[in-house]
Amino acid sequence: MANGNGNGNGNGAIIRMSGIRKVYDTGKIMVEALTGIDLEIEKGQMVAIVGPSGSGKSTLMNLLGCLDTPTSGDYALGGQNVSGVSRDQLAEIRNRRVGFIFQNFNLLPHISALENVEMPMLFGGVPVRERHQRAGELLARVGLGDRLDHKPTELSGGQMQRVAIARALAMNPDIVLADEPTGNLDSTAGSDIMSLFTELWQQGRTMIIITHDPALARRASRVVEIRDGRIVHDQVAAA
Repeated sequence: MANGNGNGNGNGAIIRMSGIRKVYDTGKIMVEALTGIDLEIEKGQMVAIVGPSGSGKSTLMNLLGCLDTPTSGDYALGGQNVSGVSRDQLAEIRNRRVGFIFQNFNLLPHISALENVEMPMLFGGVPVRERHQRAGELLARVGLGDRLDHKPTELSGGQMQRVAIARALAMNPDIVLADEPTGNLDSTAGSDIMSLFTELWQQGRTMIIITHDPALARRASRVVEIRDGRIVHDQVAAA
């Protein structure tokens, strides 16, 4: 399996998965969604995870993002084993170490862009003044410095995804995990978001993108393909 670092930073593995299995008990049958996943992701890589529907991509994303725990195997995030921790511990790790970007944005519709970006910091216990300042800086950084008080319903799809990106960066996470981030955007807005992801990666962010979009996958420094719960292809882009 290829484990090189696509941007050449050589900062070491921030994610280490070994022998990861995930089995769901439907009540009638046991469904094995992941079968022996071994995966290392270097700090500073931009990794696209691709594969057909039902391949196990979503299950892998849930485990990578600490939304769920594996049935068996070991997962270390930033050197911390998160395989067997409690739900409360998992939630704390998730809020501190992972920034999420979703296809449907998952913004709260009745509060402003600024307040949406502040939410992870609110849960993280960041003081009010610091929350306001950092949220404003992050929105300016994604090109929405003049939209702080706008609610999601007053923004375009591309602008809503930029708010979601700013929110994902709020706690300065170890990794940014994006699930089909261009799936609900037109081609122009999708291209803009891809460019923003590339910029974040070039600034040293570790980006993991679950995508069906070949154009977005081509932007990544590494492409991991999953089928039938197994990694079948893992390629680092040429420098």
